[in-house]
Amino acid sequence: MSARICFVELPARSLGTTKSFYAAAFGLSMTDFGPTYACTLSGDVDLGLQGDAADATRAPLAVIQVKSLEAAETAVRGAGGVVTKPIFSFPGGRRFHFQDPSGNELAAMQPD
Repeated sequence: MSARICFVELPARSLGTTKSFYAAAFGLSMTDFGPTYACTLSGDVDLGLQGDAADATRAPLAVIQVKSLEAAETAVRGAGGVVTKPIFSFPGGRRFHFQDPSGNELAAMQPD
């Protein structure tokens, strides 16, 4: 499997209201992962809602699934990217955040 965009995470000022919006507007079902996070689990390109202001990005966060997180981190740094949040674990895998040379924030993740 080559790298692919698998997830888009959105900041959510009000998690409940935002979940309700996507359910009513698009019929999307969200699974809660604690009190401040919810996401779809379609297995294609999923949508996540980050309700914790301390962990939320300012803009939508595209997440790229990779085979090896450590190799991706080395490649990102080698290509001129800047790691903004070191590797951390979350339910379902591990990821890190980075900025590309234009200042866009993305994440790379490796599922469990």
